[in-house]
Amino acid sequence: MVVAIEWSARGRGGRVEFTSASANKYLRRLQDEKDRLLRSEQEVSTYVLAEGEAAEPPAYDYGAVREKVAQIDAEARAIRHALHRFNMQTVLPERGISIDEALILLAQLSGRKDRLNSLASRQPRERLGDRYFGSSNGPIEYRYANYDVAQAEADYRAVADEIAALQLELDLVNQTEVFSVEL
Repeated sequence: MVVAIEWSARGRGGRVEFTSASANKYLRRLQDEKDRLLRSEQEVSTYVLAEGEAAEPPAYDYGAVREKVAQIDAEARAIRHALHRFNMQTVLPERGISIDEALILLAQLSGRKDRLNSLASRQPRERLGDRYFGSSNGPIEYRYANYDVAQAEADYRAVADEIAALQLELDLVNQTEVFSVEL
């Protein structure tokens, strides 16, 4: 059962329920709000006044901006902490590992996939080619793969499939399992 985020609870305290996916979207929303607030502050925190000109400073409240930024940071910190705890404690049903461990595994598999892609992309025999237009001084040289390229390609496909399956399992848990945060 997916529980909708109670956006209205923000800033007033109370318990809010998130899925991992909704928490990440909400964190992006908080960061966007903070960025917008700081850009606005950058524009209105100073103003230029010509000599003899009447002062009409833009509306700006230093204390209010500091308070709002601190509130956003505290809320983001609470959500991130709860999300990290959720990732450490929630176990993927098919693999029997935590989300945190699955994320580490995903990074390792991605590195393995990149290495296998490089190996699988080689030709079993490839001509070394720094000879231009018939200027051949010596024998033609070849580079040979010292492994079974077809096996590297099969291993690459297997790792790519494992990554896809792990991502699907993570996606399912991230969109259905709920945790709560005191804001």
